[in-house]
Amino acid sequence: MEHRLLLIDGNGFFYRSFFAIRNLSTRDGQPTNAVFGFIRACHQLFEVLGPTHVAVAWDGGVPRARLDLIPDYKAQRPPMPDALRAQLPHIAEFLERAQIPMIRIEGEEADDVLASLSDWAVKQDAEVLMATSDKDMFQVVGERTRIVQAAKDAPLIDSDAVKEKTGVLPRQIVDWLALTGDAVDNIPGVPGLGPKTAARLLGVFGNLDELWRRLPEVESVRLRDSLVQFRSVVDRNREVVRLNGSLQCSPGWPLMERRTEEAARMRSFYEKMEFHSLLKGMDQPMLL
Repeated sequence: MEHRLLLIDGNGFFYRSFFAIRNLSTRDGQPTNAVFGFIRACHQLFEVLGPTHVAVAWDGGVPRARLDLIPDYKAQRPPMPDALRAQLPHIAEFLERAQIPMIRIEGEEADDVLASLSDWAVKQDAEVLMATSDKDMFQVVGERTRIVQAAKDAPLIDSDAVKEKTGVLPRQIVDWLALTGDAVDNIPGVPGLGPKTAARLLGVFGNLDELWRRLPEVESVRLRDSLVQFRSVVDRNREVVRLNGSLQCSPGWPLMERRTEEAARMRSFYEKMEFHSLLKGMDQPMLL
């Protein structure tokens, strides 16, 4: 049986659940919205995708190399809300009870962990589904790697879908982001050069190396001058947005295998969190 590995962006799903579900807490006022949303999202992914293996990646910080290139990288992001941080131990407890490995490497971002796990799995002929909303992950999409969107019933994102969404192929995503920058990560691009123009340039020249070699062929004088002026910024961005897919972080297939567990294993946790809807139907064995 072919391995189908589901990789979940833990931070992304945790934050999304926190802001999507409001005013959910225990009777004594302990916030539980992010935990509930995270668990519900996991159950939905398991039901729809039927993975044979699963793992959750978490941010362990920002690599020093990226900060050396852009000191303000992600600096604009607000700190984690206290009500969200308080729920982190409960997420860890859920994953431990469900026997789903949490993978976090100090000083490394979750995207790099996801890219590394995907690369490791694909080399073993596994199918990889990555549950994430981060467009940086488009660069990892390939014949055996697709992205799962958060929206219910949304189609999987393959290479054709990446091209439809961005105008470029997965192998061009790094260069595309290097040109446009990424406001979410505080990465400035070439001023006035938007996604469509970047896609058009890469459609003509293929990649940045060829663009720089044939720069005189860029018809717009204004665009050509901007590219000359900000070439060093683009080359720097290229190094920042390229994911590191060589981290040694796989826990191995046995630990990532989905387990069939007695519902009682989760019952006390759901009771403590007062997740009444999740307690329904817990008397039968369930595949977590």
